[in-house]
Amino acid sequence: MMDNLLISIIIPVHNEENNISPLIKRLTNTLNKYRHEIIFIDDGSKDKTVNNIKEEIKKNLNIKLLSFYRNFGHQMALSAGYLESKGDCVISIDADLQDPPELIPKLIKKWKEGNKVVYAKRQERQGEGLFKKITASFFYKLINVMSDVPIPKEVGDFRLLDKTVVKFINNLNEQPSFLRGLVAWGGFPNSTVYFVREKRLTGKTNYGLLKMLNFALEGITSFSTKPLRISTYLGITAGFLGLFGILYELIMKYIYPQTFVIGWAGLFTAIMFLGGIQLITIGIIGEYVGKTYREVQNRPRFLIKEKINL
Repeated sequence: MMDNLLISIIIPVHNEENNISPLIKRLTNTLNKYRHEIIFIDDGSKDKTVNNIKEEIKKNLNIKLLSFYRNFGHQMALSAGYLESKGDCVISIDADLQDPPELIPKLIKKWKEGNKVVYAKRQERQGEGLFKKITASFFYKLINVMSDVPIPKEVGDFRLLDKTVVKFINNLNEQPSFLRGLVAWGGFPNSTVYFVREKRLTGKTNYGLLKMLNFALEGITSFSTKPLRISTYLGITAGFLGLFGILYELIMKYIYPQTFVIGWAGLFTAIMFLGGIQLITIGIIGEYVGKTYREVQNRPRFLIKEKINL
């Protein structure tokens, strides 16, 4: 019997041409007992991703497409998907099939029990090297130490949101560059479903180490002022160390004037130490100024090139 509730599936894609057909096959097999819509958000793909999606739309009108003029980023693609979705709940999932579509009924079950947010949490990461696992672990530890909002560990963007949560996100005035934090910040009733993350079907990940670090920095500066406080503490520490250094030099000069020699090593170390702290502090302040600058500009989050079935 067909469930009368509408389930929206939003899928950001960027150069995923070989994954489209296998993903749709597994999704449709999973969703056949639900009223559903599958919304692809193409984030400026340069391959045949859009063409492959259009071919699938000809066979299934539940599939929809929104495409950008250029790459605006994964989080902006998710934001566009939330704005276009019409479902009673919205499930976001990546196109690489590392997150199994077969988990969706479990997410829906938890949602029907009254949870507004249902996270899909990774118990194991298959097909990922040690370096990737270490950096992912570091990412969650860093962001939870620095952020004022606890972010669930080993939870990505594979999750279910009730339409009330989606409405909350869509009504925000800020540019949502870290949706995991915004979802957690709301404090909505939530639950977790565990799964084993599979190998990527084809292609290469779009999230390298540098992107992960930038993503972490974006999350920290979006939900905490701790970095500014830390820069203040560093400045105070540097000031005390400088004061102690001056006192030490004066004492040594008057107690052992015959052996006291002014060396370049101490001066070089002091300059490097203070210079490093100053650059770190300026960089931290610059991150917050940059975020303020982008908000004041009030530019569109993304530019839509094409819509099909929406």
